[in-house]
Amino acid sequence: MDEQLRFSEAVAAKLLHYVYRLIDPRYGETFYVGKGIGNRVFAHVRGELGADADTLTDKLQTIRDIRNDGFDVIHVVHRHGMDEATAFEVEAALIDAYPETSNSIGGRDDIRGLMHAKQIIERYEAKEIIFHHSAILINVSHTAPESDCLYEAVRHAWKLDPSKAKQAKVVLAVDKGLVIGVFIAEKWLEATAQNFPGREDRSGRWGFVGHVAPQDVADLYLRHRLPDHMRKRGAANPIRYAGRADA
Repeated sequence: MDEQLRFSEAVAAKLLHYVYRLIDPRYGETFYVGKGIGNRVFAHVRGELGADADTLTDKLQTIRDIRNDGFDVIHVVHRHGMDEATAFEVEAALIDAYPETSNSIGGRDDIRGLMHAKQIIERYEAKEIIFHHSAILINVSHTAPESDCLYEAVRHAWKLDPSKAKQAKVVLAVDKGLVIGVFIAEKWLEATAQNFPGREDRSGRWGFVGHVAPQDVADLYLRHRLPDHMRKRGAANPIRYAGRADA
């Protein structure tokens, strides 16, 4: 079985940093993209062996299902011999190329990630934000234009500092450095099923109840781009705070 696979020290020394895919042999589908050194590519299968039902992630559940059906995970090394920074770039590009993966984030740098040509033009020609209010910025991945859908995507459920969130006058939904939605949070609540009917409990996370911002407020931010200093490469945290503390 594939839990016996491993790279020797000599092979690992040649690989340096590498980027890999895990493929489900039953359907030929990529279900995870990762980067690593040494024997990182094989660690997921070994992780599944020691996991109980309560700690199984989607990735580990897929590995377990593959093994239970009598197959082995296919391990593919896409690029090797890289430094860490290059490996991050390749990993992010592959996550974009395989959106069906169980990766929890879309790579380290979604600002320079997968976009249509029209999106690139809009993002780089958009006016830069000037903050007139204290704001909480939440990165979302959203393609549907309906504000109701975006509201549901941005309001639940995040790891954040509730005291800071409650001070924010506006909530900005951000996609690849561009503000795509502006909301007013009436109250922030713990992300429980009781506070958010129809959603499951998310321990340690928060969400808000609110509404779309008035047009005069929305016009200050909507379709504006983040300042360059807020578009740092490698920023994986979806939550940021900005604006004037007294506004």
